[in-house]
Amino acid sequence: MSGGLPFPASRKSLPSSTVFLILAVAALLSGCGLLPVQNPPAPISEALVEPVEETAGEPLTMPPVPAPTQPEEPEAPKKPHREVTRPKPVQRPESPTPPPPPPPPIVATRSLDRTQIHALLDSEVARRNGKVVGRAVDMVVDASGKPREMIVNLQGFMGIGDRKVIFPWNVFRFTPGGKQEPIVLDVPSGDLPPSARPKAVPLSGSAAASPATRLPMLDSDVERPNGTKIGRIVDVLIDRGAQPQAVVLDLGGLVNTDRRSIAASWGALRFVTRDKALHPQLDLNDAQIKASPPYAADKPIVAVFPPVAPAAPASSASATR
Repeated sequence: MSGGLPFPASRKSLPSSTVFLILAVAALLSGCGLLPVQNPPAPISEALVEPVEETAGEPLTMPPVPAPTQPEEPEAPKKPHREVTRPKPVQRPESPTPPPPPPPPIVATRSLDRTQIHALLDSEVARRNGKVVGRAVDMVVDASGKPREMIVNLQGFMGIGDRKVIFPWNVFRFTPGGKQEPIVLDVPSGDLPPSARPKAVPLSGSAAASPATRLPMLDSDVERPNGTKIGRIVDVLIDRGAQPQAVVLDLGGLVNTDRRSIAASWGALRFVTRDKALHPQLDLNDAQIKASPPYAADKPIVAVFPPVAPAAPASSASATR
């Protein structure tokens, strides 16, 4: 027996070898229950293959074959993105609106250097040697306004024997300096050549006194194109080249208390033939005459003339074509 009751103490003790043997057998028997039980091997039998019935109408589907993938090329290294800072547009300050152009002048003017001008009326006329032979009293022009002759009052003895004669304009030489310098009769001394010999002035009122192609300037009335009178010529201003530059007009009359003189530019004069006689014209209205600076012998010379109309802009001119 593996697990019997202990012997009563009254029994006789067994020898120690017998006890050791009994314990070993008991331990062996108790350990047999711990070992695994080996079943007998199953008999070998051939496996039977049972056919599998395929269901009609259901085709076999092959799993999708993945497309061959090409090896990915290594991406090129990306350039670092740099933000380009664009310069801010320069804001130009708005230009101020230009002021409107000033109104055109009522009358146009040009200055004349008095040191380069010689007044004609009552200027002394002298020969080359300085001997004074008379005084200039008038200038005669043709229909184009070109000087042709000068009328000189030749001096007699103490006023006795004075006479007016006509010399050709081209025999005189003008020295600037007002009336302080004489007008030189630039011909040899002695007998004058036939072309420079003076002619007697025709009697006033005769046909030869004022032909239709000649006009004595002094005391001539200057008119507007409409025939109204502007003033009377009282002097002519000549340059060193013997060319007239302006006429001095007396604007007053016998009953006009506002008597004054102005210098009108020679180029503004027009000469027209009316009633078989030449007449000087000047296209200045009353407002322009009033705005003209006065002429005085001791002040700078300012000649006036009609203002020139401004030229049309090129854009408007091309638009009209």
